[in-house]
Amino acid sequence: MKHFEANFDGLVGPTHNYAGLSYGNVASANSAALTSNPKAAAKQGLLKAKTLADLGLAQGILAPQSRPDINTLRMLGFGGTNAEVLKQAAAQAPQLLQACCSASSMWTANAATVSPSADTHDGKVHFTAANLIEKFHRSIEHPTTSAILRATFNDKRYFCHHDALPAHPTFGDEGAANHTRLCQEYGHAGLELFVYGREAKPSDRPQPKKFPARQTLEASKAVARLHQLDDDNTLFIQQNPDLIDQGVFHNDVIAVGNKNVLFYHQQAFIDNAEVIAKIQQKFDGDFYPIEVPTANVSVQDAINSYLFNTQLVNLPSGEMIIIAPTNCQENQAVSQYLDQLVQLNNPISKVHFVDVKQSMQNGGGPACLRLRVALNDTELAAVNQATILNDTLFAHLNNWIDKHYRDRLDIDDLVDESLLIESQTALDELTQLLKLGSVYSFQRN
Repeated sequence: MKHFEANFDGLVGPTHNYAGLSYGNVASANSAALTSNPKAAAKQGLLKAKTLADLGLAQGILAPQSRPDINTLRMLGFGGTNAEVLKQAAAQAPQLLQACCSASSMWTANAATVSPSADTHDGKVHFTAANLIEKFHRSIEHPTTSAILRATFNDKRYFCHHDALPAHPTFGDEGAANHTRLCQEYGHAGLELFVYGREAKPSDRPQPKKFPARQTLEASKAVARLHQLDDDNTLFIQQNPDLIDQGVFHNDVIAVGNKNVLFYHQQAFIDNAEVIAKIQQKFDGDFYPIEVPTANVSVQDAINSYLFNTQLVNLPSGEMIIIAPTNCQENQAVSQYLDQLVQLNNPISKVHFVDVKQSMQNGGGPACLRLRVALNDTELAAVNQATILNDTLFAHLNNWIDKHYRDRLDIDDLVDESLLIESQTALDELTQLLKLGSVYSFQRN
């Protein structure tokens, strides 16, 4: 039986816009109110996914959310026809309209936490949709996210789905963006690292003073219980709160792991040396911690380039490479460091650059755009095959984007009912293309 890590990338939605909704995400705030290009964003993300498929990796596609979210706007007291709901929201609470038009589901690293069958007691792949309660515009995602995940991983013999954790600050959960799995081989039992920003209970542990810590220890432990993980194959690590205050809103902005490699910044955790010692104590086999010194790459350079929001992947040959945004090439310190990295004695052999600038401008790099799912060949065959990216699906999706997406979108365009109609028409067609069924509420109403 073969084992590997598949990537499921989120398609960028038709309402991709720059509303600056994510407090604590520097790139998102800096891009507020700029004109976006939904068509370019969707094509950049899709091409990144196709690049990995062409490298021989298992690659899937996850559908975006339906936006504008008319149902949520109606729950908030706006009424009448859809056009009237949009106009009322724009006039009375434009920030709510912008939140209900966010295309943030493109960052599927936040969609859920995933534990592979090699780690779980029941031998199934477990998914827990993230509640994302820290940000309103993301907190409304998980019902549709759950529906899409269930329609994609739809064989109950192999996949177990859990609802999002209770929507309370005690259980703030941001999904796989704060979760990394280390292993010798994908089919072997691994060590799952849950990185949290704060404890919900009173604690003398340091906490950020400026920006919110989005992941709680309590949420991470609840997910580990739901996924039937043992103490021996879990480790709970606190993120450095000083870095959260500098704009490191998720762990995947400052660290990334794959197989027996952890690639992280010198300031990533409260005590890096202690963290590495605990990993080495629990990890079975050779472990390669790669710490990037602040003297080589500052925290701000890491944030601006998204050096750590890269994908560490193993090619079918066994070679480990980094999939990095072209922003890393354009940052002198980061580019010089990557040139040195591939010459050092570690498993990483090369860097492959991809252009995802539309996503980067909104605060998400290559790693944000994908949900990692370790599978064996039997489990991959049980996935909804219409969602697996190949040449045919790539061509169909490119044509679908050309047909339905605008090439510029301003914040003022969100009140336009025709955008809602365009989006729903596009997504209805997409669910047929990906054979998802009626995963959107507008299809069931």
